[in-house]
Amino acid sequence: MNIASLVLRAKPQEFSALKAQLLSTPGTEVHGESLETGRLIVTVEDGEGHAVTDSIIAITLMPQVLSVTVAYEYTDEGLELQEA
Repeated sequence: MNIASLVLRAKPQEFSALKAQLLSTPGTEVHGESLETGRLIVTVEDGEGHAVTDSIIAITLMPQVLSVTVAYEYTDEGLELQEA
């Protein structure tokens, strides 16, 4: 499993169009927004047929997005090697 939490900056008047685009991006969920600061909190999770990195790149290229900050990233890949 791979998951990342992102903080997006966008113009508040573009939030509704941006959220629609985000929800159509595989593995993406919108968890919060602040109209005062122009920020959205988003998580991206990998799944069958899509990777976190592909979704983050797609989000970064959305015309409404001014900036993307990765706030948190987790992967459990390789953990089985550490347990031995």
